[in-house]
Amino acid sequence: MPANSANRNTTEPRPGTQLLDLAAHGFLVAKDTVSNAREFILESSRMALITVRQCERELDLIERQIDERMPQAMIQVGEKTARELMAVLRFVTDLERIADLLLWTCERSTVHALPERDKAILVKMLTILEHMLQKAHDGLRQRDLEIARSVLRDDRLLDRLRYDTFKRHLQGSPCKSRAQSVDVLFMVQSIERAGDHVTNLAEELVHLIERRSIRHTKATHVET
Repeated sequence: MPANSANRNTTEPRPGTQLLDLAAHGFLVAKDTVSNAREFILESSRMALITVRQCERELDLIERQIDERMPQAMIQVGEKTARELMAVLRFVTDLERIADLLLWTCERSTVHALPERDKAILVKMLTILEHMLQKAHDGLRQRDLEIARSVLRDDRLLDRLRYDTFKRHLQGSPCKSRAQSVDVLFMVQSIERAGDHVTNLAEELVHLIERRSIRHTKATHVET
């Protein structure tokens, strides 16, 4: 074999590695989406909303690129890399849905002026969501099981904030605008659903590291 051919084989990235890197970049794009969504809710920054839309389009593009390149990649790799590629497919689906939910939340927030208390809740939920995505990205890069499991625990904070907000609005004053309450509850629900998608990322990461699914195990088992 010619020397230049051997060098090319040792330096050219594997197809699985390329797609995994693309998915890892998608984690950071999703995190940017959350950060700018929080800025838009907090400051009504037009530039932040434009960035959320750009991030959503970029994740759509990443999803299309992975879909187009996946079949060829799958026939060139062994079992271990094939498992990683299956995880990549699941990762990118959840990441794209996170961006969709956050773009909808931002656009919905412009319908009615948000009460300061509700705005603070949305900002707090988005801050938690951003931390979850950062952990999920770190866990993927480091193949760290404990980081992945900590994401699952953080999701409970979002669940609690959603529950408390629903309870407060449903038991609130009759003078409170019903339409405004409905908008707030839909936004809270959307952020909580985005958190569920980050949970899916963490569960898939655990599956990738341990080669076993935890999707149907009890929370107490996840913590052990």
